[in-house]
Amino acid sequence: MPIIVNVDVMMARRKMSLTELSERVGITLANLSVLKTGKAKAIRFSTLEAICKVLECQPGDILEFVAE
Repeated sequence: MPIIVNVDVMMARRKMSLTELSERVGITLANLSVLKTGKAKAIRFSTLEAICKVLECQPGDILEFVAE
């Protein structure tokens, strides 16, 4: 898949666990895990916005396009 999700990289930089991010963003651990592993087919802008607020980053820090 040409879109790479770097949530785990940003979490590591902020020294934040998956559980903490899940609680602060307001989404389930299961849904956050699907996003983190790159298995998600879509993400709502409201979810992306919440993740960016909590991790203090830009959407481009989380999502990356890599040509196949």
